[in-house]
Amino acid sequence: MSTQIDAVINLFSGTVRGWRCTLVRGRARKTPEKILKLYDIEVSPYCRLVREALSEMDLDVMILPCPAGGKRFRPEAKALIPNTTFPMLVDDNTGVVMNESANIIDYIATTYEGKVRAQTGLGRQLAVGTSILSSVFHARPGGLTGMKARPSKAPEQPLILYSFEASPFSKPVRARLCELEIPYVLKNTAKGAMTDMGPPAFRDKLFKAPKGTTPNRQWLAEQTGKVQVPYLIDPNTGVAMYESNDILKYLDKTYGV
Repeated sequence: MSTQIDAVINLFSGTVRGWRCTLVRGRARKTPEKILKLYDIEVSPYCRLVREALSEMDLDVMILPCPAGGKRFRPEAKALIPNTTFPMLVDDNTGVVMNESANIIDYIATTYEGKVRAQTGLGRQLAVGTSILSSVFHARPGGLTGMKARPSKAPEQPLILYSFEASPFSKPVRARLCELEIPYVLKNTAKGAMTDMGPPAFRDKLFKAPKGTTPNRQWLAEQTGKVQVPYLIDPNTGVAMYESNDILKYLDKTYGV
């Protein structure tokens, strides 16, 4: 399936969730000294809820993919919490290890002073229901994208991905990273202001506003001259690139078996 068709499907997926996490809404007032670790399955509706919260709080996270059949990080997670479910959070700053998405979101918001919607009652039920429905859009022949492990070579160092949860072009890249069990630092790059809305070329001509509305968007503007996602950096090879289709080809060629 082409990335353009995939992007359209992902647009519908994001619409089901009301475009949550497109904007930074409750930026965390504290930044973890050591990056948070999230044992994650890309297509899991519960993992999605946690990634949405991190995006809205503008917090980066180390993603340790745990697709079905994965052998790289699943055993590690289960050694920490036997029979764990995903997502599972590890915070080396406090020694906390926990699963259950609602508890993880509440913990991060409380510990790092961010603001997210309450994870209780009807609001929680609606969030879970729409997140499950959103996952249906990722059904493909052979299963859900981002669900099953593929044979791969492990990188020596984690990759770095600038992305935000609702980005329709970032979703296929995160799914492939999950399938290949490639760990990566998720640099959340949600929009920091309404002037960030829209495709980069259109947005920059229309608003002519500062691009650095968040720290990660500022970094992209300074280092690449533009702000768009996904943007992948591979410290193992020195490669850095935009464009989801190019990134997918690179990941398959470099780490696929």
